[in-house]
Amino acid sequence: MQMTEVTYEDAIPIDSYGPGFFRIGGEIIKGGAIIHSKGARSWAGYEDVESVLALKDEIDFVLMGTGTNMAPVHSAFRETLEAAGIGVEPMASPSACRTYNVLVSEGRRVAAVMLPVEDTAKE
Repeated sequence: MQMTEVTYEDAIPIDSYGPGFFRIGGEIIKGGAIIHSKGARSWAGYEDVESVLALKDEIDFVLMGTGTNMAPVHSAFRETLEAAGIGVEPMASPSACRTYNVLVSEGRRVAAVMLPVEDTAKE
């Protein structure tokens, strides 16, 4: 089997995630996050649609990480983005992290808009 190293020439990959945080490019973002080719920062949730709309000239669609499990995307959020020509692909945040890394390694114009996973450890 031949192994090929994945490179991210024009993007920052998602390094890891955990309960309540994402690690992107070595930096930890607590809570929600928005990640795209030019960087990453905190995201306040569905009410913060303007942060995603600001990327409209840089992306074709967003991967919407809905947290621990896949859940429907708030309709007003989805409708606003789609009206601006930005597609929305919902999935659980762990899947969205992996998919984002694959797509940006291919040079795709995508952003990840992520809600964090919950702590499922039992006490």
